[in-house]
Amino acid sequence: MKRAFACIVLVVITTVACEGQTPTNDTNFKLALPVHQGQLQWHADGFKIVQSSAKPNGQEIGIRGRNEAGNLTFLGFLFLVSGQTSLTGTRCLDGAIEPLKKSNSTLKILGTAEIATSKNLPVELIRYTGQGNDGKPVYSARGFVATGDICGDLELYSDTPINPEAPDIKKIFQSYHLDPGYVPQFNDVFLYAQVLYRNGMYKAAAPIFELSLTKLKDDKSQETMRRVATDQAGMSYGISGDISKARSLFESAIATDPDYPMYYYNLACADAEEKKLADARIHLQQAFARKANMIPGETLPDPSKDDSFLPYRNDKDFWEFIESLHS
Repeated sequence: MKRAFACIVLVVITTVACEGQTPTNDTNFKLALPVHQGQLQWHADGFKIVQSSAKPNGQEIGIRGRNEAGNLTFLGFLFLVSGQTSLTGTRCLDGAIEPLKKSNSTLKILGTAEIATSKNLPVELIRYTGQGNDGKPVYSARGFVATGDICGDLELYSDTPINPEAPDIKKIFQSYHLDPGYVPQFNDVFLYAQVLYRNGMYKAAAPIFELSLTKLKDDKSQETMRRVATDQAGMSYGISGDISKARSLFESAIATDPDYPMYYYNLACADAEEKKLADARIHLQQAFARKANMIPGETLPDPSKDDSFLPYRNDKDFWEFIESLHS
């Protein structure tokens, strides 16, 4: 059952879902939490995401991006600060920099400033340098923006000095803002769950994938997104050991969308996990009978390579059936 949709599908859903995606001429990066208002956004032309992270409690998401030349990296986070109701960019800055000073004796503050943007919340900017883990100097320009209990943190860093007034750096920070009234949409919730999934936090990802389904309209135009989110939710529950929940999701999905093959395939996986091989045969047959209905860009998995079925490769009759599906 351990399977994730390819980036060709996810890019349709959200522009920052796939680490390593090709940079565009005008890349707009957005971060939001699954159940809390607020969206952090900035433009960084020519950058691509190389790493993403999220906390299982739904309170922090981050992405790392690098430019095409490989000499400039950004690290952006949106997170909640427990017990706070009146955060400012300055308070977030202090909360991040003070521990950094204590942990890195080579840290040297080069300057601070406040950036006025076209939005309501100012950005508090700090520049500093210090030794990296390899002993070489690292130069950073870092901006904080906050309100209520939510804080945005965007750091640009390089092994050469960074000038915030340089056109490419200045453009990024001028575009950087936090919209505190933004209500999370399907893309935001799905992306958060997908980051958890990619980092192996399946139990935490499952209910957030399921939450994303509540953000979709019940119409044909969102069928692909509904299929992807249902598939990912069910697999997350299944991989984390909650087979009954996974089964319930897929059975409910079949009741309203009986043509999609992955629902049947994943039910077969659930059957195999519970040693119900006769049921697994039926569901696999139903899946392969509908293989023409896969989402464009995807192919039905090969069950002979699936972790759910591999334990039965010594069952001659069942394995002959498995191998016959791709013949």
